[in-house]
Amino acid sequence: MEQVAQYRAGERDYRNIKGGTGPLVYPAGHVYIFNWLYSLTDGGVRRERVQAIFWLTYMVTLWITMLCYRTAKAPPWILGLLVLSKRLHSIYLLRFFNDCFCTLLILISLLCAQKRQSTLSAIFYSLSVSVKMSSLLYLPALGLVFILNDGSSEKAIRLALLMLQLQVILALPFIASENGSLVGYVGRAFEFSRAFLWRWTVNWRFVGEAVFTSSLFKYGLLGLHASLLLFFLVTRWLRPAGRGVIEFIKSPVIRAMSTDEQTQVAQRVDGRYVLTTLFTCNLIGMLCARSLHYQFYSWMAWTTPFLLWRSGWGPIFVVLVWVVQEYAWNVYPSTRASSALAVGAILVQIAGVWWGTRDADHDDHEQGEVEARKRQ
Repeated sequence: MEQVAQYRAGERDYRNIKGGTGPLVYPAGHVYIFNWLYSLTDGGVRRERVQAIFWLTYMVTLWITMLCYRTAKAPPWILGLLVLSKRLHSIYLLRFFNDCFCTLLILISLLCAQKRQSTLSAIFYSLSVSVKMSSLLYLPALGLVFILNDGSSEKAIRLALLMLQLQVILALPFIASENGSLVGYVGRAFEFSRAFLWRWTVNWRFVGEAVFTSSLFKYGLLGLHASLLLFFLVTRWLRPAGRGVIEFIKSPVIRAMSTDEQTQVAQRVDGRYVLTTLFTCNLIGMLCARSLHYQFYSWMAWTTPFLLWRSGWGPIFVVLVWVVQEYAWNVYPSTRASSALAVGAILVQIAGVWWGTRDADHDDHEQGEVEARKRQ
């Protein structure tokens, strides 16, 4: 709220906006949301209103998540795990982080992608990025879904330009005004060189401070991130296209798919495929993140029940891993043991969804044909 007060006083240079928690390091959408909260809560004084707004955000997020699960034909029994997280309740009802709004917007984007509403999906995705750039973790998979849905990279490029234009429009007061600064805005809102403190990490405490702060560890995680994305692209995500990486690049990038090809691919890119691919892409990014803090749990808590179910290893496995993950994220401050459990739970989910989708082609293809007939 201190940062918002400076914005309301006329400051537009991101380099000059600071508060008790440090400088402003989030994009323009974050500023607009908290400026709105500032107005509704008399500068944050009326905390009961703040809590009510975040409670409503939690409930809407829960509803959207359930719609995503339903579109993916997930079983009803896993929905109960969505409402049992103590850490998630703390993030939404006590901590008031911008991650709550970022997560809501990205889930709406995912639901639109499941419904093949690519333009709406791109708009909500860009809005999510404008609140916090953590949503960039979804970008590789979302771009792939756009290409597969439309059978051509041309539409995907137009959607990318739309998302970029929306970012520019939202940032205009900070980059085009008399006391604004393009360099200041981009440097603060999208700072990729940010330093992380070992004492606050939830995930990598067990590796020790010397390893955590080393450049080798930093670039090792980056390499692992790229490798896992490529591995899933080759072994899982390109299956609907029915071709390898090189053939796929030649098809939608150099020339658009034929009508028959688009129909066949569209039958396979169903709601389950979309949600599995996007959730997995995000979780891979979280596994390889340099540091995760407690509020970041909202990025993954909504996805965990679905990804565990996709492993195909049964309800006992799903509940057990969910409990272990919940325990790890409720230990404060984190310990070497809790951080190892947190990373282990993510690894199990990624390995599980890869294993569980090894024979998914036939089942997903049949489901895609049913959905295609419904649309006709």
